[in-house]
Amino acid sequence: MRDEIMSQAENKIKNSESLNLASLQSEKKRSKDERKAPFAQISAPEGSTKERRRVGRGRSTGVGKTSGRGHKGQKARSGYSHTAGFEGGQMPLHRRVPKRGFSNHTRVTFQEVNLFRLEKAGVSGEATPAVLFEKGLIRDPMDRIKVLGTGEIKSKIQISADAFSASAKQKIEAAGGSCTVRDRKADKKAAQAAKKAKVEAGKADSK
Repeated sequence: MRDEIMSQAENKIKNSESLNLASLQSEKKRSKDERKAPFAQISAPEGSTKERRRVGRGRSTGVGKTSGRGHKGQKARSGYSHTAGFEGGQMPLHRRVPKRGFSNHTRVTFQEVNLFRLEKAGVSGEATPAVLFEKGLIRDPMDRIKVLGTGEIKSKIQISADAFSASAKQKIEAAGGSCTVRDRKADKKAAQAAKKAKVEAGKADSK
């Protein structure tokens, strides 16, 4: 009888040892504690934080009495704010200095491609804007492109762009190539239609 009681007591002790706090916690609480554990010992680097400046606590602090705001005036009051460049009502600097020139908002810009860059990139055969983009010669195939005549070209290319300089056209044709002025609006519509079809195909696949 005594041995049976002792064995039951030992079993209770073993069961209590296997029982820990984590087993009593909910799954959400336990996962939260597990996430926090790796960061428990991390402390802020020295000098990264500092105490708030306490103003108005006596003259010996250096920011007592007027709390670093000086005597009276608009800047000493609460709620003071001003816009950048405001000079108290006098004519601000950005209005005093003279203005010269202008910015032409109707200016037409091109992505310039010189002949020596085409030769260096090894462009040959049909050179569409997509090919130029793949070679890294332009930023955007849908933007305007102009071919300039700096350098020489030996390969025979059929290039399409929005504009050609006279010297570039002469050198390309002399090498046996051709210059074609593309219809950029038609290319844009085709690109938009292809993009729309791709989106619709993706939606159909997801269903």
